Amino acid sequence: MRRLALGAVALLAVAGCSSGESPGVAAPSPTSSPAEVLAACPEQPAAEAAGAERLPPLSFDCPGGGSLDLARAPGVPMVVNLWGSWCPPCREEMPLLQEFSEVAGDQVRVVGVISKDGLPQAASFAEDAGVTFPSAFDGDGELMAELGLNVLPFTYFVDAGGALVHTEAGPVSSVDELRGLVAEHLGVQL
Repeated sequence: MRRLALGAVALLAVAGCSSGESPGVAAPSPTSSPAEVLAACPEQPAAEAAGAERLPPLSFDCPGGGSLDLARAPGVPMVVNLWGSWCPPCREEMPLLQEFSEVAGDQVRVVGVISKDGLPQAASFAEDAGVTFPSAFDGDGELMAELGLNVLPFTYFVDAGGALVHTEAGPVSSVDELRGLVAEHLGVQL
């Protein structure tokens, strides 16, 4: 029985982390508000997302300002990463996403979706990790529920028209891996 329990723990560690874990992350210092730490989401074109597969047509406010409307086309290829401060693989992956966002510049937009998390905890983690790309706030995990997810991280590759072209389950291991996925699925060479 003990061997089975250890195997289940190892499987969870490999697969990702469950949203049932407790945050265990300190809130940001009183001098930093989430709006000061988390970047605003960019304006999106008015065009409706098109494609055979799309993300659920949900909209989330961005603590830094603006919103992320998944029913609208982003106008540029976009990498959407669902993360939470409570998720150890997300914490390891976040610096890679930040580095990739710096490399991608205006060619590919990186946007996070803070999932099943508290805003103070997410802002504290983002500040500690040096995250400058925007993140929308989905504290209740509505997007995870719509997608049928119970672990994180998940990364979605969306073309400029709003079509979902690839889903990456689990963390990416390097910026080069992200570049390869973007080249393969979004057709953008970085």
